[in-house]
Amino acid sequence: MRMYDLIQKKKEGLALATNEINYFVQGYMDDQIPDYQASALLMAIYFCGLNERETTDLTMAICNSGEQVDLSAIPGVKVDKHSTGGVGDKTTLVLIPLVAAAGLPVAKMSGRGLGHTGGTVDKLESIPGFQVALDSEQFISQVRRIGAAVVAQTNLLAPADKKLYALRDVTATVDSIPLIASSIMSKKIASGADAIVLDVKVGSGAFMPDQQRAIKLARTMVDIGNQAGRRTAALVTNMDQPLGLAVGNALEVQEAIDTLRGQGPGDLLEICLELGAIMLLLAGKVADLQVGRGELLNLLKNGRALNKLEELIMAQGGDPRVVRQDGLLPAAEFTRAVPAPSTGYIRGINATAIGRSAMLLGAGRENMESVIDPSAGIVLQKKVGDPVEAGATLALLHANSTEGLEQVAAYVGQAYQIGFVRPRPVQLILGTVPVELSVPG
Repeated sequence: MRMYDLIQKKKEGLALATNEINYFVQGYMDDQIPDYQASALLMAIYFCGLNERETTDLTMAICNSGEQVDLSAIPGVKVDKHSTGGVGDKTTLVLIPLVAAAGLPVAKMSGRGLGHTGGTVDKLESIPGFQVALDSEQFISQVRRIGAAVVAQTNLLAPADKKLYALRDVTATVDSIPLIASSIMSKKIASGADAIVLDVKVGSGAFMPDQQRAIKLARTMVDIGNQAGRRTAALVTNMDQPLGLAVGNALEVQEAIDTLRGQGPGDLLEICLELGAIMLLLAGKVADLQVGRGELLNLLKNGRALNKLEELIMAQGGDPRVVRQDGLLPAAEFTRAVPAPSTGYIRGINATAIGRSAMLLGAGRENMESVIDPSAGIVLQKKVGDPVEAGATLALLHANSTEGLEQVAAYVGQAYQIGFVRPRPVQLILGTVPVELSVPG
C-alpha cells in the first residue's frame, strides 16, 4: 500500500477502504508518512469529503491510536456530554451534579480552554484545592462512590487527533465537517461512555457560525456515535451572545452555583435542563424529555443537585464551603464598569469580542503556555432585548491589573449593538438531532 495511491484515490472523489484509512493514521503516528503527504490527503478530504462509513472509520482509527477508558466497573449507563465550545458556557458545571443527583453515573473527562473559549478543567481549578489529576483507579472509584468525577483529559487519549489537528491548523483544513466530527468523536468514544450528548454551538461566539453547517456537523457526529455503538444525540444551540452573564473561571463557577441554588440566569438553566433531559432519556431513566425536565427541576428545588456539587468538590480536594458561602472563590482586585453610549435596546452582543476581552484580562490562554488568572473576567449586566439608558452599566470587568483596562473596556463597549427597536426574543435551541427528540411546543 502506498500513500501516493490513497491521495490520488481521494483526489478523484473515491471512497477510501477501512484498511487504507487505518494505514494512513497508523503510518502517520509511526512517522512513516511525512507531513507533506498527510497534508495532501487532508486537503483532498477537505475538497472531496468523506462518506458516513469513511468518517466513522477515521474516527475509530484515531480513537484506537491511544488508550481507551474502561468504565465497565461502574454500574449503570454512563452518559457523556460534549460542547463544541462557546463564551460563558458553564453547562458542564451545572450538569455534572444535576444528572448525578438524578442517579446517572457521570465519569467526565474535560479539557482546558484556548483562545476565547473557556475550559471546564480551568474553571474547576479556580475552586481552592480542587484536583483534576486523578488516576484511573481513583477516577472510577469516586464515580462508584458518589456518582460523579471530573478529570483533565490525558494526552494518551486519541493522540493521533492532536498530531493531525496540529497539521490541519497550518494547512487550512480545520473547517472540514468530517475532520471536525472525527476529531471530537474519537475522544468521546475513547472516554468510554455508553451514550453521548453533544451541544453544537452556532453563532458569533462559536467556531461554527453557520446554522446549516452546524446541523450538518451535529448529524455527522450523531451518526458516528450510533455506528460506534454509542447512543448519541445532539442539540444545536445559539452562541450569538455569551451564555449566562459570567465569562471567566471563578465567575462562571459562582454562576453555576447560583444556578444550582435556583438563582441563575434563565438561558443557562434552559440549556442545562434540555441537555440534562436528553442525558436521562438516552440512559433510559425517563420515557420522554418533559418528564426528564420535571425531574431535574425537582432536584434543583429540593437542593439535591447542590448537595451533589458540594460532595463532588469535597471528594476532589476542593473547599466545599464555596457552595454555601460567597466570597471564598478567587476575586479580582479591580472592577471597571462599561457604560452604555446611548439609550435604547440591546440588539446584539458579539460573543467572540466578549470572550477575547476576557482573555485579555487574564481569564483565557493565547497559547497553551499562558497562565490563567482564575479571578479575571467579565459579568454582563445587559443581554440582548434588555432596555438600557445612556451611561448605565453594560458589563463589569474584573481584573488584577489596571494596565490595558481602558482599552478592554472600549472593546467590550464596541461588542454591544444598541438600537431604538426592541429585537425579537433570542431562540436558544436551534435544532435537535434526531429531530424526534424535540419537545412539543
